[in-house]
Amino acid sequence: MAERVAIVTGAARGIGRAIALRFLSAEWRVCILDIDPDTLAAGRDAIAAEGDWDDRVLSIVCDVSNPKQVSDAVSAAEGRFGRLDAVVNNAGIAVFKPLLETTYEEWSRVLDVNLSGPFLMVQAAAPVMARTGGGAVVNIGSISGLRASTLRVAYGTSKAALMHLTKQQAAELAQIGIRVNLVAPGPVETEMAKQVHTPEIRADYHDAIPLGRYGLETEVAEAVVFLCGEGASYVTGQTLAVDGGFDATGIGLPTLRAEANSSY
Repeated sequence: MAERVAIVTGAARGIGRAIALRFLSAEWRVCILDIDPDTLAAGRDAIAAEGDWDDRVLSIVCDVSNPKQVSDAVSAAEGRFGRLDAVVNNAGIAVFKPLLETTYEEWSRVLDVNLSGPFLMVQAAAPVMARTGGGAVVNIGSISGLRASTLRVAYGTSKAALMHLTKQQAAELAQIGIRVNLVAPGPVETEMAKQVHTPEIRADYHDAIPLGRYGLETEVAEAVVFLCGEGASYVTGQTLAVDGGFDATGIGLPTLRAEANSSY
């Protein structure tokens, strides 16, 4: 694994940075991509603070919805490290507005980044990966692609479509040795979640999740790196929900818990 190279998009913070750090701790070399130069620089500094990895990290400013920027980023990664073994399509954006208030421009931008981005990245990266025998792609979806919810018409639809794109990519790229899977995080304890999730929303999630808590960025990262490794060598075209059981449950979980506790 010491020779392997991964590209992680949207890697300057949050789940993406956790994924990059997990790859580095497993002795991969990592190319981190982000759209904002200042955020990327701060993310690079944060990664450097975690270990002596400067010679194993390449940072590139890239808008994943821009075909030329994507192609240039993949070429730069190959030029620096000589190969490519994994791509993690983590970059994403969200617009949380009612369906009737979501503009066409907002809808289009969300799909451009969340759906077209992974399409473009895999198109550019697959030939490079094939030259050294293949590798793995992990698309980062969302529980919102598995379960509909209010205020997520663009975001949820993009993530649902990404699940099918994952299957298409898996079906077509298997013949050149590339596996493609999707990780669908549930509520995760990110900085953004801490800022925008009110105590009431957090309580609702705790009620609805069998494990009764938010996930950690590191827990998502563990699943991603597993899917990129030899332990998942016969796994492709799958969606893995890292969600504490959220997708597995329906209504009434707090009541069922109360009834179960009363029987002990």
